[in-house]
Amino acid sequence: GFSLAEFSLHDGFAADTAEAARLLADAGLGVACSRGLALDADVSSEDPAVVERGVELLMESIRISHELGAVVLTGALYGAFGKASVPLSSAGRANIVASLKEASQAAARVGMTLGLEVCNRYETNVVNTATEALVMVDDIGAYNVMVHLDVYHMNIEEEDFVRPVKLVGDRLGYVHVGENHRGYLGSGHVDFASFFRALADIDYAGGITF
Repeated sequence: GFSLAEFSLHDGFAADTAEAARLLADAGLGVACSRGLALDADVSSEDPAVVERGVELLMESIRISHELGAVVLTGALYGAFGKASVPLSSAGRANIVASLKEASQAAARVGMTLGLEVCNRYETNVVNTATEALVMVDDIGAYNVMVHLDVYHMNIEEEDFVRPVKLVGDRLGYVHVGENHRGYLGSGHVDFASFFRALADIDYAGGITF
C-alpha cells in the first residue's frame, strides 16, 4: 500500500543502485533520499577544505539519488548532523548558501529537487524553524530548493503544528511524520489531526514518510 520509499544516505549506499532502481520500479515505488552531512564534510564550516568535502558529499548524494530514480534529495543538507559546539558564524552561513547554490544547479541538471529539513536545536544550529528555512531558501534563490517539515522537530521548536505549514505554503515539498518520543504513530502527543488539516488547507501533494 505504500507509494514511496525513502533511503537514508547518511552512512552511504552500498547496494547496486541500478538493480535497486529496477526493483523499486517493478514494485511501483517512488524514491526519495535523505541525509545530513559529516563533521569533516560540513558546508557550514569556515574551513575551505571541510566545505569542499561537504560539496563533494552533496554531489555524490545527488548522483546516488538520481541513479536510484529519486527526484528528491532532502535532509540536513546545510551542515553536519549533530549538536554543534559553537554558534553558526556569518562566514559559515555564507558557505552554506554558496554550496547549496552549486548543489542545486547540479540537481537541476538531472531533474531533482533539494529539500532543507527543519531540525531541532540538538541536531543542528542552522535551520531550526520554518521561518529560518524560508530565509535560507530565499538566500539560495533556486527554483528546485524547497522546505521539508518534520513533526518530531516541530514538536520541539514550533508553537503549534499549523502555523509553520501555512507559513511555508507552496514551498513545502516534503514531510516526515514521527511521534514526540519516536514511537509508534498515535502513541505520543503530536497533534496529527491539526497537522494533516493544515496540509490539506495548502493542498499539499508531496511525499510523507515515517
